[in-house]
Amino acid sequence: MRAYIIRRLLLIIPTLLLVTVIIFFLARMIPGNVIDIMLAEQPIKEYKTDEKGGRFGVGEYTRADIEHALGLDVPIHVQYGRWLSNIILHGDLGTSLYKKTPVLREIINRLPVSFELGLIAIFTALLIALPVGVYSAIRQDTVGDYLGRSLAIACIALPSFWLGTLVMVVPAIWWRWSPSMEYVSLVEDPLANLGMLIIPGIILGMVMSGTCMRMTRTMMLEVLRQDYIRTAWSKGLREKVVVMRHALKNALIPVVTIIGLQLPVLIGGSVILEQIFNLPGIGRLLVDVINNRDYTMLSGINLFIAFLVLLINLGVDVVYAYLDPRIRYR
Repeated sequence: MRAYIIRRLLLIIPTLLLVTVIIFFLARMIPGNVIDIMLAEQPIKEYKTDEKGGRFGVGEYTRADIEHALGLDVPIHVQYGRWLSNIILHGDLGTSLYKKTPVLREIINRLPVSFELGLIAIFTALLIALPVGVYSAIRQDTVGDYLGRSLAIACIALPSFWLGTLVMVVPAIWWRWSPSMEYVSLVEDPLANLGMLIIPGIILGMVMSGTCMRMTRTMMLEVLRQDYIRTAWSKGLREKVVVMRHALKNALIPVVTIIGLQLPVLIGGSVILEQIFNLPGIGRLLVDVINNRDYTMLSGINLFIAFLVLLINLGVDVVYAYLDPRIRYR
């Protein structure tokens, strides 16, 4: 196991190098330019008249000045080399072109919000998916099974942005109440922080639980038909022991895969809910940097998320070996 983990960690290095090439050049293919945005927002000092008699504003800095200040006046491969060398030699993801702040600092400041939201969503999803999925499997084709499957389909079909909008609008209209829109950090006031994140976290967890619920039911039905489960029943073991000790552990492997695939989405993909509930997380930061065409910040965020995805995939593989003793890594 140790040798396998070391090999996987070493494999992360060339994978991230390939990722840097993709995200760096794709970020610059977005229509628009950060320089155009800066030129449009800077104050106008004076007006001049062109050859046709029209008046146009002259800003404080020219395009050439801004390009030189941002390091965009050199070929794109030179820009990539500078960015990559800073990452390798100094662990520096660069400086935001728009805010002039370090990219890594912005990510670290925003990450706790998305991380806390993701934890609430995962806890909610497992709290709903596992009991309902297991019950639907052991009570197949009963009323409870039909209700559980209907709940799973509803969780998959209902979009999170629609549920979030309803939570914001309906209570405000009918009961003159709406969730707090002013973010409070966990250090300042844990209860107020939890009160602000619990609603979007539950909504995100409900949407996530649908797929996990269906997969849990399907795998439990398959495992319950295995010979060793029949042997456990024939030995006179109680239903709780058979289900929890013998069946559930083997049925969780595909569920762990689904959760592992959805974790990166929870970290950087809860964009709409962070916008609706005014949460300063990674998803909202990603929207801002795309609107501002902040290439450095956009590349840094995507590289950070890619690194987390690789680590999560490694963690999922390790959990496989724990759940199934037949899996051995060498």
